[in-house]
Amino acid sequence: MTAASPATPAPLSARDDDFLGHPKGLYVCFFTEMWERFSFYGMKALLLLYLLKYHLFGDDAGYDLIGAYGGLVYAVPVIGGLLADRYLGMRKAVVLGGVLLVLGHLGMAYEGHAAQLVNGKVVRDETAMQVFYLSLALIIAGVGFLKPNISTIVGKLYAQDDPRRDSGFTLFYAGINVGALFSSLICAFLGETYGWKYGFGAAGIGMIAGLAMFVWGQRYLRGHAEAANPAALREKVNGLSRQTWIYLGTAAGVLVLWGTIQFASQVTLKLGDISFTAALAIMLATLLAFLIWFFGFIARDCTKVQREQMLALVVLILAVLIFFTLYEQTYGSWVTFNDRLMTKDMFGAADAANYKPTLPWSLFSLAASPPLMILALIASDRGRNGAAKALVALLVLGMAAATAHDVVLVPQTAGSLTYLGPFFLVVLAPLFSWLWPWLARRGRNPSKPVTMSLGLILAGLSFLPLVAAAKVSGGGEMASVWYLVLAYLVLEIGEMCLSPIGMSAVTQLSVARVVGLMMGAFWLSTAFSEVLAAQFAKIASVEIPAGGAIDMAAASVKYGELFSMLTWLGIGSGVLFLVLSPWLKRWMHGVQ
Repeated sequence: MTAASPATPAPLSARDDDFLGHPKGLYVCFFTEMWERFSFYGMKALLLLYLLKYHLFGDDAGYDLIGAYGGLVYAVPVIGGLLADRYLGMRKAVVLGGVLLVLGHLGMAYEGHAAQLVNGKVVRDETAMQVFYLSLALIIAGVGFLKPNISTIVGKLYAQDDPRRDSGFTLFYAGINVGALFSSLICAFLGETYGWKYGFGAAGIGMIAGLAMFVWGQRYLRGHAEAANPAALREKVNGLSRQTWIYLGTAAGVLVLWGTIQFASQVTLKLGDISFTAALAIMLATLLAFLIWFFGFIARDCTKVQREQMLALVVLILAVLIFFTLYEQTYGSWVTFNDRLMTKDMFGAADAANYKPTLPWSLFSLAASPPLMILALIASDRGRNGAAKALVALLVLGMAAATAHDVVLVPQTAGSLTYLGPFFLVVLAPLFSWLWPWLARRGRNPSKPVTMSLGLILAGLSFLPLVAAAKVSGGGEMASVWYLVLAYLVLEIGEMCLSPIGMSAVTQLSVARVVGLMMGAFWLSTAFSEVLAAQFAKIASVEIPAGGAIDMAAASVKYGELFSMLTWLGIGSGVLFLVLSPWLKRWMHGVQ
């Protein structure tokens, strides 16, 4: 195998290896994840509204489906991380995941006939529904292979004690949210203006761009994405290579998920007087399997220091679970509350100017971003750093101008307003990327447990503006969208404190040979949060009669009760983790 082959990329000089203070591989991962999140969140911004308005799901059924889907989409990375660790390697796992995601998102573009009420009963296009469920299954499997492994590659680009690690994960997290920001502005606009299929189709095209970026940028990953033992992949098992069996097993797994998503979202189980969705039962079974493995592993294969670090990591992952139970309301109860009881236009300029854009400008700026970044990296390789920085500046300015246009002059919907979360994260990312190293140089950087505790408290506080908004709408008046803006701002400050730090902790505290599996466990916590978030959201379910108007007073009371409950959940859990932080810091044994 030659030095220039994908498995052993040509080495880069010290000058070539860094760009704008970070390894160039970070930017490859940034743009790969940006496009993957564009496709994922573009679909997610439309999903609940699509179910409620096109297929005429009730609130409970809609929440159950997005909870089951979200739970599975974040549980499967445990398997994807394990297969990448042991056999596939991260490059092949990411490519496999990308192909599955392209197929799934393009499948979502087939919408069939809209559901209709016939003699008081909802009649749906069953062929379209089965294509829909199969598309969800492909997306679930695709995320399972791509999500844990692209994050793990980022961790491998930095030495264990590299002070840039946390800021690198913060920048990577910004890439996630650039994709999510533009997905709301583009996919929600196309879906609700021209038809659902155009929004979902745009998400699929975005994933093709992400896959191409990852394949092109392999040399910048310095071989970190390759399989640890390529010979094991080629080994014959019952006449076929192990790699072939993995691909065949993946295809079979998609078919299993096709049935599972329907079972998990539609079946309710009972244990005595307690009833719960099948999705929750699946999550509990997955958790039990993980815990059996985890405690067996730390008892049998870990030193005392490794054992305590792994235990500290699991406690931090629990904080992630609670945080995202709150956060996922942004794609559930926050969307329906905004759709039904809040205004949408923040500035009033869209109506005042009578300006109706054919397409959002974000579509063009996002399409231009990969070639601009590729040209910037090539220019840097050739020592033309001034030109490289100018290209990056052009990229950023183009995105900023497009965002300003689409936010101010394009009429917003409940789906497109989900851009507020990633918008604030993109704005805050440079501040936090600078903040952590600045505090570290002065010896004042808070420990990971303390920082994550603050994230939980802020998540709880983010619901207070919505409690106030529910009181306004309860009086029969649509609440101002600015309550939602304030809620997102507080929530995203909390997320910047918790989520990128949590991903960094996985790569630092995990035993090296199971880091992919532990990154999968990180996403497993998000799986639980999706299911739990759906169950909480059902507290505020509102059944609107066909052709009838919503009872604003009754709906506002339900939403107010939900938002108050989640306020105290966030603040209370944050205070608890703050009390536990000294013990957790000792268990981390010097990891910062």
